[in-house]
Amino acid sequence: MNRKTKILAFYLPQFHTIPENDEWWGKGFTEWTNVRKAVPHHKGQYQPRVPLNNNYYDLSDIETLKWQADLANKYGVYGFCLYHYWFGGKLLLEKPAKNLLAHPEIGLNYCFSWANEPWARTWDGKNKQVLMPQSYGGKEDWKLHFDYLLPFFKDDRYIKEEGKPMFLIYKSASIDQCQEMMEYWQELAKQNGFLGIHFVETLKKWLPEKRELPFAAKVEFEPTGAKNISQLYYHRIRRYLIRGINSLFKLQLPENKKILFKDEIKKSLQNLSPKGTYPGVFIGWDNTARRGLSAIYITSPTKQEFKNYLIEKINIGKRIYQTDYLFINAWNEWAEGTYLEPDEKHGYEYLEAIKEVLDKKQ
Repeated sequence: MNRKTKILAFYLPQFHTIPENDEWWGKGFTEWTNVRKAVPHHKGQYQPRVPLNNNYYDLSDIETLKWQADLANKYGVYGFCLYHYWFGGKLLLEKPAKNLLAHPEIGLNYCFSWANEPWARTWDGKNKQVLMPQSYGGKEDWKLHFDYLLPFFKDDRYIKEEGKPMFLIYKSASIDQCQEMMEYWQELAKQNGFLGIHFVETLKKWLPEKRELPFAAKVEFEPTGAKNISQLYYHRIRRYLIRGINSLFKLQLPENKKILFKDEIKKSLQNLSPKGTYPGVFIGWDNTARRGLSAIYITSPTKQEFKNYLIEKINIGKRIYQTDYLFINAWNEWAEGTYLEPDEKHGYEYLEAIKEVLDKKQ
């Protein structure tokens, strides 16, 4: 009998206003601000992305969380992996998670991915024009961080593996004392009645973790996790050349070529990860809303293309990686063009694809 596949979708909480974003980007800024103003730069490119029925929701509204949870449950998404923003004791975008914790009637499994990049105006975490620096401190800060997370870990809906709360770290290579911090958290978890923490490393092309750290698992972060967004040096050179041409001749040429989804997933399926990895999939990619002419644009799949990709990755997960988990990038990354939520072009197609695949396999 097949074991049940557990599909988790990465979840961005930047769909409500916060004072910091008001200061940095202008009053009333949310992720929708960038999404609404995007314009196409390639033939056939779907921009701006428009949510179905113009549902430009507000994540500070509990009804939005209920709607998202109902949608996930209806189509077989096991839970959300919420991005968690902690900067040496400073929290950002924490309200949706706090609202979820305060409403146990919302039937939604979840865990956290600590997005431990500094916030910068470039939207890529690089230390240029830093808006919110990242710091890691020592045991005092680690305990403060753990104590904040503890009520979530104790929540019955929080995803646990073998009695251990699942916790992803986005860029462990940035944390000098990462092993010491992880070991300390394991102690704290056991002191609070858990068997430990199920730490998961996020696999990425840039800033890879070269140390052997005590992660229980790894997760592919697609499309970047599979060593795709391909031939990075070639694309970088091409981007700089076109940027120069645009500047010299006052043109508006896109700096990157359009990449076909079917071509990109070939690389994703060929570049396999080690046993013990949680497989990842994505739903196209288009960060025009954030990067304009510098955007990387991978076309959106048809429903059947996504189904085929999903089936192959589920099979790889079970046969090779030996896991029932699969992570999707993402539930609602609207400004990066990879989301399961319904829009005006595709409707519920990608959610329907998940349900159809799971219903057939299980």
